[in-house]
Amino acid sequence: MNRGTQINLWYVLIAFMGVVLIRDLWVQSQTIESIPYSRFEEYLDDGAVDEVTIGSDSITGTFTEPQEGKTGFVTRPVPPDLADRLAGTGASYTGAVENTWFGTLLSWILPALFFVGIWMFLIRRMGRGSGGIGGMMSVGKSKAKVYVETDTKVTFEDVAGVDEAKAELQEVIDFLQNPKEYGSLGARMPKGILLVGPPGTGKTLLARAVAGEAGVPFYSISGSEFVEMFVGVGAARVRDLFEQARKAAPAIIFIDELDALGRARGAGNIQGGNDEREQTLNQLLSELDGFDPTEGVVLLSATNRPEILDPALLRAGRFDRQVLVDRPDRAGRVQILKVHMRKIVLAPDIGLDDIAALTTGFSGADLANLVNEAALLATRRRGDVVTMSDFTRAIERIVAGLEKRNRLINPRERRIVAFHEMGHALVSMALPGVDEVHKVSIIPRGIGALGYTIQRPTEDRFLMTEAELRDKIAVLMGGRAAESLVFGHLSTGAADDLAKATDIARSMVARYGMDADLGNVSYEAERSRFLSDGQPRYFERTYSEATAEAMDAAVREVLSEVSERALEILTDNRDILDKSANRLLEVETLDEAALRDLAQGLRKAAPDNGAEPEQPHADDAKVKMDE
Repeated sequence: MNRGTQINLWYVLIAFMGVVLIRDLWVQSQTIESIPYSRFEEYLDDGAVDEVTIGSDSITGTFTEPQEGKTGFVTRPVPPDLADRLAGTGASYTGAVENTWFGTLLSWILPALFFVGIWMFLIRRMGRGSGGIGGMMSVGKSKAKVYVETDTKVTFEDVAGVDEAKAELQEVIDFLQNPKEYGSLGARMPKGILLVGPPGTGKTLLARAVAGEAGVPFYSISGSEFVEMFVGVGAARVRDLFEQARKAAPAIIFIDELDALGRARGAGNIQGGNDEREQTLNQLLSELDGFDPTEGVVLLSATNRPEILDPALLRAGRFDRQVLVDRPDRAGRVQILKVHMRKIVLAPDIGLDDIAALTTGFSGADLANLVNEAALLATRRRGDVVTMSDFTRAIERIVAGLEKRNRLINPRERRIVAFHEMGHALVSMALPGVDEVHKVSIIPRGIGALGYTIQRPTEDRFLMTEAELRDKIAVLMGGRAAESLVFGHLSTGAADDLAKATDIARSMVARYGMDADLGNVSYEAERSRFLSDGQPRYFERTYSEATAEAMDAAVREVLSEVSERALEILTDNRDILDKSANRLLEVETLDEAALRDLAQGLRKAAPDNGAEPEQPHADDAKVKMDE
């Protein structure tokens, strides 16, 4: 008998007892009348009382004949001389034998049960949280969410753009479906598989798809859920998690955000450290060493910060396979867009390849957000389908920010912004091999951008030559050069452009060895977003003061040469610059076709350093935003 049937039977029993009680009360109210003691004396004098039962605090009895439709009565109080009075009337009487032990017992048990019930209710309420008093009894239990195949509802068809990662994990599925036969040649399945990649690339979705494809229980937990305020809780939860998975084998354990649990021991900690977290990590390492690969339990984990993980966690025999889940390329973005566009109504002329070209550098989560934003924009304009213009506006909103049409800009500043943005656009259009300009606008967006220029990459590229980097700097400095040419002064609007151009020039000199005087030496390593020890190294450098001065001079020289080149391009095309800027002031936004019409007759610039013109390329989606 299941629990639901038991509960239903209890409901039936309680309802039956309630009906019987209500019937007794109703019958009693219909046959027994509560009368005052004075009327009882009148009935005695009239000889209408047949039998009397005397209790400790009440008198009950019956009439010789029904009185006003009632056959019995009850009254209070009980006088001491009642027996003598009844002896003279001829009515039979007796004393009620009362057993008070049950009432006494209830007077003790009911209050105790009441307070116990309140206590249990409060404990359960507090126990629903992550800790507290209520969680003490189950504090060492794993908080992993358990999914079965029907709960997961995610397969490899829902994951796109990461074909290499899917191929790696297909081996895990085969092992989970045939754990005994898989090692027939002596091979063993990796104990742990670490999914590594930037945020939003689909690591968690990929793990759930593995569980959905294999059709096995899926234990999902975040790394931060192991550690609590109580000492030893994290280690106990690790033991309980692996024990549950072994009982349900074949199964998958998925630990998301492993860096919250597996940070390198002693890294960046003051004396004393976080002993509880380290104890939890030690237990995880022990479990990875202890469980048998043939049991059918696979540990999947995901992190976007692999550089801070403990080396002992990544050694062979523990997490001995790392699967990169990177941002998708152009073909991958097309596949991801197809997956997310299943749920929306598209216009017939939607070009997925065009959208993928505009979204270089977008992760899977970014593309899902893009499709949703485009659908919201189409709904807002009361459209029947989602059009290409909706996607274009959605990309602009994600990359450049929300339009601020109510932000009032005085005519002089508006004119400066127009020439600044057209400076970016014309320098980009005049240089060979630079990303095509997709749109120019002077509508304020985001927090501080007064205008923006969007360049559209035409292909994914992973290497850039020195000439390409100098052209990239020239485009960044084009807005500043236009302000200097037209107005004879500089403004703060080029602050962001100047910072980006300086960073590229310093990388050319210090990291890529592109300065002839400094030679083929890398003076600065690639800066990681997350340092291994958690401490910034402000004064650490491996070169002399003289070399630092030479590097600063080389950076200034690069920026000066490229700025002069941008200024020369705009000087040679001053008529087109004036015409285009004035048109931009009129319409506020110029698309690719309008820019092409305005730039007819544009004098192209010669390749820098004698480099041959190359095909347009893509590095990242670039937006010039000026504050």
